[in-house]
Amino acid sequence: MAALLQVGGLTPLSTTDYPGQLAAVVFCQGCPWRCAYCHNPRLLSRRGETEIAWTDVVAFLERRRGLLDAVVFSGGEPTLQRGLAAAMREARALGFKIGLHTAGIVPARLKEVLPLLDWVGMDVKAPFEDYESITGVAGSGARAAASVQIILASGVDCEFRTTLHNALLAHEAVVTLADKLSAMGAHRYALQAFRATGCAAPALTATAHAGHLDPAIRDELARRFDTLIVRGA
Repeated sequence: MAALLQVGGLTPLSTTDYPGQLAAVVFCQGCPWRCAYCHNPRLLSRRGETEIAWTDVVAFLERRRGLLDAVVFSGGEPTLQRGLAAAMREARALGFKIGLHTAGIVPARLKEVLPLLDWVGMDVKAPFEDYESITGVAGSGARAAASVQIILASGVDCEFRTTLHNALLAHEAVVTLADKLSAMGAHRYALQAFRATGCAAPALTATAHAGHLDPAIRDELARRFDTLIVRGA
């Protein structure tokens, strides 16, 4: 079943994709949402121009046993993939911790794989009622809200994070979203600046600016979470 996993890329070593761990990152192909700020647009289609066989990924991981701590499944959107759980089990059997980057697009599959995870980072795009303005897909906010609840109920170590762009998310919307996540029980929240690298929307790369989040608002949000992280571009 793991052989069904469609892999669009592999990062051999990352120090930033799993907090405190040296990780390999497996980029799963395909995503149905069309967020304008996406910095991996080549992974959006269900089939990529160049894909890596899962057997080749396993061979790589076998050579990295004892050198890496974790394997992170990213994308694209990993929860689209029927072979995700089986691939995670294979990576765990090699002795690696398992991480997941997700937008919560398929709540049922997210619930299926959570028992296999040591850590999950979920991208939360906007206040749930405003999701369609970011994703272009009706009903996406309800899926994301359900996934947040599933993650929090699981007890798995987690981080929720939101990408900031001054043209897409006003300060008031960031506060509204933070209030909702805090009320749902989130403890760790990260605000990350829009990254122009890889973005296929020239209008966004031309209008982004540093320091989008007012320091006063940042301090206000910090009171809502045990941990608030602000990441630069």
